[in-house]
Amino acid sequence: MPFFLLIRHGENEFVKTGKLAGRLPEVHLNDRGQQQAVELSEALGQIPIKAIYSSPMERARETAAPITQKLGLDLQILEGLIETGIGEWAGQEIKSLSKLPEWKTVQQSPSRFRFPNGESFMECQARLVNTIESLVKFHQPNDIIACISHADPIKLLTAYYLGMPLDHFQRLGCDTASVTVLMLGEKGVMLAKLNQRPPFNFPIPEKKEKSRGKT
Repeated sequence: MPFFLLIRHGENEFVKTGKLAGRLPEVHLNDRGQQQAVELSEALGQIPIKAIYSSPMERARETAAPITQKLGLDLQILEGLIETGIGEWAGQEIKSLSKLPEWKTVQQSPSRFRFPNGESFMECQARLVNTIESLVKFHQPNDIIACISHADPIKLLTAYYLGMPLDHFQRLGCDTASVTVLMLGEKGVMLAKLNQRPPFNFPIPEKKEKSRGKT
């Protein structure tokens, strides 16, 4: 079964403004985020990762850069890994948004909510699952695949593959520069790691030895 390393991007300064970044451009890693990306590259450098995919957002690509350099792999941008489309809420203060009647729905019944001129959480989850399933079909059963994305997308993916109701996805943790490991096979799914930071101890699939004929 393929191993998916779902990696959240590193820390950025926009979060400290108390606003939602969403898909706003020019949200870059801060100094700590850049250090986190380097730490990830060092921790993942000995793992036989076959491919690295990233959300097109700057903070995700900047997190992926040291990893691709360490492993000598090309970075492949996947629109399907992009942040949730929060529409008109992008750049808005959380303090102001929390006073809206819709905020309660976001927190308690996200499956019923659609961001103004943006995505619903259900649409976002479906987009992400379709993206991962397309990678499952493209790669070999024992491939290790790294996907750099964002907090809510990673939690939505994890909730789906664990069979959790979408309304419970916010109960999962996803820190900056953390890794969640999903093993996806034809016979089932296993959550190997959740919200882990370096150093790692991943259950790397063993290579099967070719049978030798008797001499």
